Amino acid sequence: MAERISPWMDGVSEQAPALSGDLDVDVAVVGAGLTGLSAAIALREQGESVAVLEREIAGYGASGRNAGHLTPTIGKDLPTLAMLFGRSRAADLVRLVEAAVGHVERTIEKNAIDCAYEPVGNVIAAVHPRQFAAIDRAAKAGAEFGAEGELLEAGEMRRRGLPRGFLRGYLERRGGILHPGRYVRGLRRAALAAGAALYEQTPVLRIDDGQPAVLHTPSGKVRARRVVLGTNAFTADLNLLRSAFVRLNVYLFRTAPLSPDQRARVGWQGREGIYTAHEMLESYRLTDDNRIVGGAKTVRYGYGGKALPYDDPKTFAIIEQAFRDRFPELADLEVTDRWGGPIAFALDFLPVLGRTGKHGNIFYSLAYAGHGLPLASYAGSLLTDLMAGREGPGRALWSRRRIPLPPEPFRWLVFRALTGVFGAIDARADRAERAPSRTP
Repeated sequence: MAERISPWMDGVSEQAPALSGDLDVDVAVVGAGLTGLSAAIALREQGESVAVLEREIAGYGASGRNAGHLTPTIGKDLPTLAMLFGRSRAADLVRLVEAAVGHVERTIEKNAIDCAYEPVGNVIAAVHPRQFAAIDRAAKAGAEFGAEGELLEAGEMRRRGLPRGFLRGYLERRGGILHPGRYVRGLRRAALAAGAALYEQTPVLRIDDGQPAVLHTPSGKVRARRVVLGTNAFTADLNLLRSAFVRLNVYLFRTAPLSPDQRARVGWQGREGIYTAHEMLESYRLTDDNRIVGGAKTVRYGYGGKALPYDDPKTFAIIEQAFRDRFPELADLEVTDRWGGPIAFALDFLPVLGRTGKHGNIFYSLAYAGHGLPLASYAGSLLTDLMAGREGPGRALWSRRRIPLPPEPFRWLVFRALTGVFGAIDARADRAERAPSRTP
């Protein structure tokens, strides 16, 4: 397709044919991102016939646009997780996401996916002493819930060679960084090798809620005993689950490759992924060709869940300024690429996983709140457990009581209130970080 998805997807041209005619399968999967492809693989392992319907190409959504941090993060943060759900369920959720990270690592190895995976971990980092308390709370909660992590005092941050703009941190040892475009295309190959049928450039226009369900596309229909929605933020376009999530746009950038001199200036010998202790975090990581990918920091919301442009110069200016603040030693490093796209959030920041429909035969997993690499990749296993009525780690998600989002205009007011509070907290830390008295 003509539109550039992200630099991760540059050079991708292979497409499966669009659906033409009618088809009967055990399971129809809508969306060929991480959720849909992982579901197709898991269902084929159980002997189900599977058709995956993708309106663009595999990896078009967040799966091919994200920053590439494989991190055991779930919910807003661990202290908030415990406050909202209690210590027992918080511990279950931590075990779930760490299992998801392990699942991704095994999937990469089993399918020989060349996605430049580096198991270097990720660091939640403070950019000013105002954020030290948040780091301490994260480390304390991590220890309490059995997460594999380590508090990094200033001396350890310097010993590791982490960039000097980051003063203190909590190292999440599990996970690391990878090339998300190569990873999702590797899952595409694995799903095809497993025997799933893939139809790209095949939008689902509507789903008739029946037994079987009937999925209508421009050039054919699919009848299926069960349906899996792997559509994440695009679920809004099907007019389904609107009270379960809010659709937001996030934005990223990529720099030119660092020269040997720039690489020496910045340090970062361990190549850990970094995301900040802001309420609306910033993320940074090195690529396999020594570029820096970063962004997030701010989100955009379209009233009523409407789609927003993927090009937002105002937001790009904000995230580039944050990058310049964090990496003053790289003032001469050019930003070469900018992109964005939609993600989905639930009100409690947890993934939304369950079943719907008059016959309970429409299954879904979505709203990963920007932490979808492990959880969307594990969604296939969780959904097959739910379909089979098996107890499994996903029960910590599907058995919780969800808080529905209000309709407009109250949804817009909730969004404005939350981002206003979070933004004010972050702005104070950023102003202090820029002040001449900044702690070295």
